[in-house]
Amino acid sequence: MLTINQAQRIITTLTRDYGTQQIPLPAAVGRILRENLYADRPLPPFHRVTMDGIALQHAAFAAGRRSFLIENTAAAGAPRMTLQDGENCLEVMTGAVLPAGADTVIRYEDLEINDGRARLLIEELKPGKNVHRAGSDRSRGDLLVSGGRVITPVEVGVAATVGKTTLTVSKNPRTLIISTGDELVEVGATPLPHQIRRSNVFTLQSLFTELNVPAEVLHLPDNYDLILQRMRDILQQYDLLVLSGGVSMGKFDFLPKVFAALGVKEHFHKVKQRPGKPLWFGESPTGTVIFALPGNPVSSFSCARKFVVPWLLRNLGLPPAPPRYAVLAEDFSFKPALTYFLQVKISYTATGQLLATPTVGNGSGDLANLPDADGFLELPADREFFAAGSVFEYLPYR
Repeated sequence: MLTINQAQRIITTLTRDYGTQQIPLPAAVGRILRENLYADRPLPPFHRVTMDGIALQHAAFAAGRRSFLIENTAAAGAPRMTLQDGENCLEVMTGAVLPAGADTVIRYEDLEINDGRARLLIEELKPGKNVHRAGSDRSRGDLLVSGGRVITPVEVGVAATVGKTTLTVSKNPRTLIISTGDELVEVGATPLPHQIRRSNVFTLQSLFTELNVPAEVLHLPDNYDLILQRMRDILQQYDLLVLSGGVSMGKFDFLPKVFAALGVKEHFHKVKQRPGKPLWFGESPTGTVIFALPGNPVSSFSCARKFVVPWLLRNLGLPPAPPRYAVLAEDFSFKPALTYFLQVKISYTATGQLLATPTVGNGSGDLANLPDADGFLELPADREFFAAGSVFEYLPYR
């Protein structure tokens, strides 16, 4: 049986490139950017007024002048105006081009305006005040945004600024999530006493939705021949397959046998962890990457968060995310020599320390306990006692 680190190394070596596609700018948020964005002109492209007020020559102020005749008004969006007389001024609006012949802006709050003249109420003024100089942010051709990141509204704004109506993003894999088991019924059904509603597939589908990766869902009964028949077609149609249930040691856990019959390569089966020990990972002859997760809801979810999500993001073009850490808020004991994913509630100290308080439920089948926590604290397998104040890797899901 593999350790967590051994399983992660194997998963990391299996890489895929699903290509790229062009999408409209408004649809780009949440996708993975696969191109660099460059400034198509200086930023800002002109000397930009940053305050409503008047524009003048600082030399006139330095010479002692405090009253200025207003020649005209420069509005944002209007062509550049010119100050005709260096002892006069122009009214200017925020966002306007700084008039030629002027180099400094004084805001209205520091003025009195009467009868077409502006009188200054200040005795100190730095040259260039309230002017955003052309090219002071970036020069034409400068790299503004590098590819290989999740697109947020910030990147959308930059793309719009440089005239991009579409963006190159990672193409998503064709993804299918499958549940197995005759005990499962549809969400809208009324279960019999021996049945439960399907939930894992929708938890996993929602996890993919958060990543902006659409995923279809399917249910298969505990029937070897039917699973074999359907799986043969499925492996031809999808790039990524995530299954929930059917990989443990029970008589009706048919998936490993089905995969073997279809020539699917098993990279590993079972990891030294709790929950999620029966995790299965492999690839089909057609190139489909397969994660077969245990059927218990906490096991299924923790395995998806720990293994499936990082693999997917890395193969969509994101660099590996740096690990996050939290401080265990109280003593905790766990005896088996397995890596344990402890459900924890997160809080912050006054000094910004991330505290993780255990919210232990009733095992891997206790789906109702997951909403009480914010993530998992990964406790190593080399000890039984974990002291309050110890620091461990934190895997958030909220």
